[in-house]
Amino acid sequence: MMKELVQNLISDLEKDNPGAEAVALYQNGETVLSKHFTPDRPRLIYSHTKSFVSTLAGMAIDEGKLTLDTTLCSLLPEYDRIITDEGVKTITLRHLLTMSSGFGGAFLMGVNRRPGEGMPDYVGYMLAKKPVNVPGEKFQYSNADTHLAGCMVEKAVGETLLRYAYRKLFAPLGIGYPAWETDPAGTAFGGSGLYLRNEEMMRLGILYLQEGVWNGERLLSREWVKQAGAQQIATGIADPWSSGYGYQFWMIPQRENAFRADGAYGQYSLVFPKENAVVGIQCCEENDLARFGAMLRHHL
Repeated sequence: MMKELVQNLISDLEKDNPGAEAVALYQNGETVLSKHFTPDRPRLIYSHTKSFVSTLAGMAIDEGKLTLDTTLCSLLPEYDRIITDEGVKTITLRHLLTMSSGFGGAFLMGVNRRPGEGMPDYVGYMLAKKPVNVPGEKFQYSNADTHLAGCMVEKAVGETLLRYAYRKLFAPLGIGYPAWETDPAGTAFGGSGLYLRNEEMMRLGILYLQEGVWNGERLLSREWVKQAGAQQIATGIADPWSSGYGYQFWMIPQRENAFRADGAYGQYSLVFPKENAVVGIQCCEENDLARFGAMLRHHL
C-alpha cells in the first residue's frame, strides 16, 4: 500500500513538479523506490539538521554523560558573568529539545545569521538575554534552542560536536564526513547547515524506524527513539501538520505513531512505524511548497 502511494506521488510529480528534487521509499528493510528529478548530490537540509542533533543528545544520554534535566548553565560556567536573569539558569536540555527555552523568539534563523546576528559568540548572545516565558511552559520555534542543545552535547562528551557525530552516527550510518555550517566559534551549528544526499538524510529516519539499531548494532536506545518521536509539547499551532513536537521531531497526525524530521523548503524524513516505512524527500528552494504539501498530504 505504501509503495503504491509513493509511486503515485512520483507519477504525479513527473507530470507536474512544484519543486521536488528527490523522493525515496524504504520499507521492510530495503529501498524499494528512489526517484531523482535533479542530479543526486548533497544539498542543504536546513532544520532537518535539528533531528541529527537531537539524536546526538540521545546518544550522550545513553552514555550517561547527559540527562534531559541537565541545565545549560551547569555545562557553561564560563558564561556566568554575563547572565543577567536567574531564569536562564533553569533552562535544561529538555527545554531546548522541546523548543521551550523561554527566550520567546526565533533566534539565529538563516535570514538573521547572514547579516551577523549573534556575532561573534552565539552562546553568549543567547545567555545574556532575559527569558520572556518560564522555561518549559511555551513552545517557540528557534534555531538557537537547538544550537544550545548541541553545545551542551559538545561540552558533555568532551569532543567537538562534528567529531562526535562522525564517530557515533555519520560513520556507522555510512554517511561519511559531511559539510556542516559552524558558528563563529567553530561549533557545528545545531539549528541547520548540514549537507546530505536524500538517501543519506533519510538514514536517520531508518535508524528510528529500526528502534535505534543499524546493521545489527544498537546505536541509540529504544527508549530514546520512543521519546524523541512522540509528542512532548503542544505547539499552539492550529495546523495539525505542525501541532505536536517531540525532541526535535514533528508529529504526523494523519498516521498512527508517525513523525518526521523536517527542514525548510521540504527536506523530509517521514517515519511510518505502522507501515514499517520511511519516505525521504528533498525539494529546491524555488518551489511551490503549499502546492507540494497538498500533494504530499493527498498521497501519504
